[in-house]
Order: sequence, then structure tokens, then C-alpha cells
Amino acid sequence: MNRVHLEIGRKKVFACSLDWPGWARSDKSEEAALDRLMDYEARYRVVADRAGVPFLPGEPEVVARVPGDTSTDFGVPAIVVPGLDLEPLPAADARRQVALMRAAWDLFDEVAGDAPEELRKGPRGGGRDRDRIVSHVVEAERAFARKVDVRHKPYKSAADRDALRGELTATLSSAWQPPLTTAWPPRYALRRVTWHVLDHLWEIEDRK
Repeated sequence: MNRVHLEIGRKKVFACSLDWPGWARSDKSEEAALDRLMDYEARYRVVADRAGVPFLPGEPEVVARVPGDTSTDFGVPAIVVPGLDLEPLPAADARRQVALMRAAWDLFDEVAGDAPEELRKGPRGGGRDRDRIVSHVVEAERAFARKVDVRHKPYKSAADRDALRGELTATLSSAWQPPLTTAWPPRYALRRVTWHVLDHLWEIEDRK
């Protein structure tokens, strides 16, 4: 169970797992992107283990290719919803994917909590420090949640953040089938939210 869609930009290609939300990596070609995706198999296994979800993905099977845009080339998946994300989402699969999203949240909070405020800079001296990454992740989460009609005001406390996560979890845990009535279908929302959390989790790990 390792269906992958490729998002193809002019300079980069994203390989995104359709069955394992958040498992997505990019590189300069289709083959390189798939290789990089598999390079992160062990890191994603940590998420699956935390979620209590058996993780035996096997080799990636490319089932769709979609055009990317300047976001793809920058290193961020474009807001491109593949047709496969419009498939019905059974309740059992929804709960499995939500468990992976929640595990990503838990691991991000732990890794950020153990990291120093000042992180190692990139080769050109760039990169946010820890608190700015954490703020960016939680604020992006509010924006992503609006795409499935979960709307919360700017946070004033960790309890506010947890309230949004609770409502988002409840919304995405339910079975879904077309027609689409929100900006994003649940499958896409789960993948996008979880990818953003994991991308910055792994960034903090690599820059500690």
C-alpha cells in the first residue's frame, strides 16, 4: 500500500504518498524524488509506530502525475488536488490517517520542546529558529483547517491550539464521500496538514 502521485514542476518533482499522509519528498527528477521518498521510510516509520499503525508500505507505485507550479519548484507542494483525493474515504481509513496526523503533532511538540531556540543555519545563513518554526506551523494549521470549515480565531494559549486540533480531528475522522462541499477533500487535508508538520519536524531534527 504505497500509491504515489508525482507533482511535476519545471525544476523539482514532489513524490507524495496517497496512503500515508505527510510522507512526501521532492528532488530534481521523478526518479530522484521517489528515491528521496524512500530515503525517509525509516523516519516515517517513527510516526506510524507512535500512531500504532502497522507500516509495511512496499515499493512506491506511481498512480498519478499532476502539474506543479512555482511552489513545487520552491520546495512546497502546490495546492493541486489529484482526482484520487476525491475518492470516498471509509471511516476506518479516516481514523487510521487521523491517528498518523495526531502522531505527527505529538512528535513535533516533543522534538520542538527538546530543541534549542537557536538552530543551525543553512548553507547561506538562512532558516527560522525554533520558536518561529513552531509559530509558523500552528498558524498554518489554522489556515489549513479553514479549508475543511474548521474556523478558529488566532490563538491566545496552547488550549486554543488544542481546541482546533480536537475539532479538526473530529471532522476528519468521519467517513466522507462526494460531492465536495469544502475547499479541500478530507484526504487532501490530511496529507497537507501532516506533511507540513513533518516537514518542519524533520527540519528541526536536522538543524538542532
